[in-house]
Amino acid sequence: MAIDFDDLRLMLDIVACGSFSQAAARRRWSQPQVSQRIGALEQQVGAQLFRRHRRGAMPTEACLAFAPSARDALAALDAGKLAVRGTPALPTVTLACLPSLASTVFGALLPALVSSRLEIRCTTDHSPIIMDMLLTDRAQLGFVLNCPAVAGIRLERLCLSPIVAVVRRGHPLAHARAVADVANAQLAPQYWGPECDTLISRLRAHRTVDQPIHTIQPSSAALELALEHGFLTFMPEMAAARLLRTGQLQQLALSDLPRWEWELMVAWRSGKRPDVAKETVLQQVRALAKDWTATPVSGTGDAQMKQS
Repeated sequence: MAIDFDDLRLMLDIVACGSFSQAAARRRWSQPQVSQRIGALEQQVGAQLFRRHRRGAMPTEACLAFAPSARDALAALDAGKLAVRGTPALPTVTLACLPSLASTVFGALLPALVSSRLEIRCTTDHSPIIMDMLLTDRAQLGFVLNCPAVAGIRLERLCLSPIVAVVRRGHPLAHARAVADVANAQLAPQYWGPECDTLISRLRAHRTVDQPIHTIQPSSAALELALEHGFLTFMPEMAAARLLRTGQLQQLALSDLPRWEWELMVAWRSGKRPDVAKETVLQQVRALAKDWTATPVSGTGDAQMKQS
């Protein structure tokens, strides 16, 4: 008995939603109808595809192994439909990125790939969700900060980006030399992690004005506060690199600012099947990473880690 393509789409919807009921709601079906269709699909493939729990449904190892072939089959079907209409089908690469990195990564990557024969889909989410998207083939590449290893995911360091203090050109504090010198300024650090709280504590120790210190995300918002409203911000150098190069922003030489860093990683699902489109994007990402920091990581060598 032939497998229904719609059942494959239903299976992938449940993987994406993590729930039979949510997949049913998307289609305006009843939950028993969804369960029946999945049960029939499990009989056809000869394996259990989901394990139900109180909060939804989790794909089994068999489902995760079957999902790439299901996506390939659906992609081939869509490509055939486009070919019939005379529209050439292009390979698609889905990229997932932390919101704080999105403007830096996507803003540089898409122009660099404008002449490539592929289509990019960009989305943002938190690191655990991005890792799950990679494992379930909802994304081919993910951009995260250094995070714990996940089985089946490869992580490669792209760059180390120091945290720097920046102001717009001509700011009265552009030549400050110590953290104490900027403590009374309008401050809005980009929140990059617990070390940002440490920095704020140091600033408050020297602060004599009764004004708040704001923290903000993403980097694009911190940049706007600096450029348009005269705030002094602390942020990863890579997020401000383009505006520092054009001279719209100036970096302060604060001699007592600790060497705090962002460690930008690119992640993808390990496997032996070649993916030319993904490799094209990955090579461009590695090339761009050299411009994202003053201390780029050369080569992949020790920086490339296979997680198992």
